[in-house]
Amino acid sequence: MRAVVQRVISASVTVDNRCVGQIGHGMAVLLGVGLEDTEKDVEYMVEKITGLRIFDDEEGKMNLSVADVKGSMLIISQFTLYGDCRKGKRPSWSYAAKPAEANRLYEMFIAAVKEKGIPVETGIFQAEMLVNIQNHGPVTLLIDSKKNF
Repeated sequence: MRAVVQRVISASVTVDNRCVGQIGHGMAVLLGVGLEDTEKDVEYMVEKITGLRIFDDEEGKMNLSVADVKGSMLIISQFTLYGDCRKGKRPSWSYAAKPAEANRLYEMFIAAVKEKGIPVETGIFQAEMLVNIQNHGPVTLLIDSKKNF
């Protein structure tokens, strides 16, 4: 499982000219599910992402988590995080999970974040979405449950 995590002032997602998810202060999480991912990957990613200390404390030091600052998360399914561009110029999607399994693990991730008391908004799985992210910092992190990076 892979994620691009951004600290945001605000973020929103629109489908068919309709806003389907919107947050203020918090995190935008673009989440990709890989072919070999399991519930263990979901558990790892939930703990890692919700615990990231990327928000400033009183001294201006990145020392607080999204829960500490009472922030929200906008979680967007992003299969293109598994695009393999090593050969040719057209990405291969062979490492991305099949849609049914990807959606199952994506929904599991969302539910686990909500269980931690963090407000969550989402996009629509497999929809063509327009995502607006006001990255604060900018702070952008790449996380991989297999620890490839």
